[in-house]
Amino acid sequence: MSDFKVIFITAPKGKGFEIARRIVEERLAACVNVVSGVTSIYWWEGKVQVDSEELLIVKTKGEAIEKLIERVKEIHPYTVPEIIAIDITRGNKDYLEWVEREVASLGGSVTAVSGREGEK
Repeated sequence: MSDFKVIFITAPKGKGFEIARRIVEERLAACVNVVSGVTSIYWWEGKVQVDSEELLIVKTKGEAIEKLIERVKEIHPYTVPEIIAIDITRGNKDYLEWVEREVASLGGSVTAVSGREGEK
């Protein structure tokens, strides 16, 4: 089984769904949760900023991370988007096997899908 990652990406309010949809359609992630109503407080250009954002929680394979980062930087409106990867050390074996199947292998083809296995 592959190594698995959770990636956190913040996006401006109203842009998270578009980014999430693109990376799932391009098979860079098996699933992305879009969490609305996130307030971010951070330093930017010498002062503290406060913004309403959306948090993307991305589930993917380790081998897809570099391509995912590259793609997000291409489609993300921020100059320096937050893209942070965390190792998944344990989890539901069935879910992780599903992630393994749904994320394109390096060199694999890109195919859009319309739902999760087992959903009705």
